[in-house]
Amino acid sequence: MIARIVEPLLRRRLKTNPAAVLVGPRQSGKTTLARSLPGVYFDLEQPADRLRLDLQWDELAATRQLIILDEAQTWPELFPRLRGAIDAGRRRNGRFLLLGSVSPALMKHVAESLAGRLALVELTPFLISEQPDRPPADFWLRGGFPDGGILNPGRFPQWQQDYLTLLSQRDLPVWGLPAKPPVTQRLLRMLAAVHGQVWNASQVGQSLGLSYHTINSYLDFLEGAFLIRRLPPWLSNLKKRLVRSPKIYWRDSGLLHSILGVRTMDDLLHQPWVGASWEGFVVHQMLGLMAALGEAGEPHYFRTRDGYEVDLVFKLGSRLWAVEIKLSASPSPEDYSRFNLAADLIGADRRYLVAQVARSSLNKTGGVLSLPHLLDVLAKELR
Repeated sequence: MIARIVEPLLRRRLKTNPAAVLVGPRQSGKTTLARSLPGVYFDLEQPADRLRLDLQWDELAATRQLIILDEAQTWPELFPRLRGAIDAGRRRNGRFLLLGSVSPALMKHVAESLAGRLALVELTPFLISEQPDRPPADFWLRGGFPDGGILNPGRFPQWQQDYLTLLSQRDLPVWGLPAKPPVTQRLLRMLAAVHGQVWNASQVGQSLGLSYHTINSYLDFLEGAFLIRRLPPWLSNLKKRLVRSPKIYWRDSGLLHSILGVRTMDDLLHQPWVGASWEGFVVHQMLGLMAALGEAGEPHYFRTRDGYEVDLVFKLGSRLWAVEIKLSASPSPEDYSRFNLAADLIGADRRYLVAQVARSSLNKTGGVLSLPHLLDVLAKELR
């Protein structure tokens, strides 16, 4: 099994809490990671496993074994039992590990029955930091899903197309999305077209014949399925007029590229939106690494109406980081100078311009560097 960066965090959360929930998109490796831990595993989508757990519940709840419950949201009757078992032995930690995508059903049960009793841990598909010997361009083109081509290139992009079809036809309706599958698929194509752009729900709604309220509610479901990320604006106290709507990104670049018909790196580099694809990829890699190391960071972007922009803004401790993303092997001094002026506006303590450079140029507060180098800097800051 390929080591996952999040595993030490998961073990720490289990050591200090009675239960933990490992969330993430379908097929991201949650089950593989959970089954690498010593414990008793139940797949609650399987009637036989539900029966086995039902009959053995009292015995299992009394043991010190970790009980791993996959797709826990599919069996609502489980949650009152979990609450009772945890409350009967609140000093015992590491008892239950729940797995699931963040569907409304799962979070509703967690909020109603298990609030204050468990920790939440997020698993992304593979990050480039987890396979440093593999070229980052492979991850950018195909995304990080274990079965989606990063380990077997021949499966891209058909795997991604099948994945999105199953989500729109089966999972999202079960989780409560009221849209019919053809509408969901059209919405996914629209979201691919506006990847990396400032969100305009009214414009997208008009294209689909839906209100902006409906479109925003659908977007909530897609965020819950770990397909889409909304990056809110950084609203600092400036006299300048600021952009106040969120930006929209696909989390996994392989899913984005499959929708937009990209099959090879040559295809990708000839697209007019390739810069937005690279920007979203870098954002996902940075925020995925932060989540795996237990740091939320509260990410934002910053943009003024007169064109000053920082692609990613977040706080680590007392330090404010500003990251600008350029699809270039040789960003110009003017690129960094303008970025530095934008970073001055928000008072950033760390200022990094990430590009596809062969050699980094750094000083005490920032500089120009490659994505793998930036991820190393970020990991050292967090560890």
